[in-house]
Amino acid sequence: MREITDVKKVLAMNNITLAFVGDAVYSLFMREQFALRFDARPFMLTEACSEAVSAKEQAKKIDSMLENGFLTEEEESVYRRARNAKKANKAKGATVTDYHKSTGFEALVGFLYLTGRDERLGEILNYGLNYGDYIKTNENRR
Repeated sequence: MREITDVKKVLAMNNITLAFVGDAVYSLFMREQFALRFDARPFMLTEACSEAVSAKEQAKKIDSMLENGFLTEEEESVYRRARNAKKANKAKGATVTDYHKSTGFEALVGFLYLTGRDERLGEILNYGLNYGDYIKTNENRR
């Protein structure tokens, strides 16, 4: 189903294309996690997932990774390149800074996914997550 791609080829891709892939990967990952962890109504899962994948939350996550030295030099390079890339879209419901950071984060996720670095991808996706922060009531926990 998924094609693992050579690192050089992935690094040559457009940064926004990497973010496009990373956005889908992160969104699906979060949806899967919420669906498996909580017995909640779909609208609550959607609400929680939307908050968890927001540019603001992604910016917080990547800031923490950078502050704690969690990323490798190569990962930081992928992040920074995409963060600094010119974007055709404008930030919707996020600050410009958070939007740029989230684009970098999504590009990093896309890079790890396309290069088949699944173990590292899992570490990045799960970094600092507390799913209960996004569900409004504890009654929905499995």
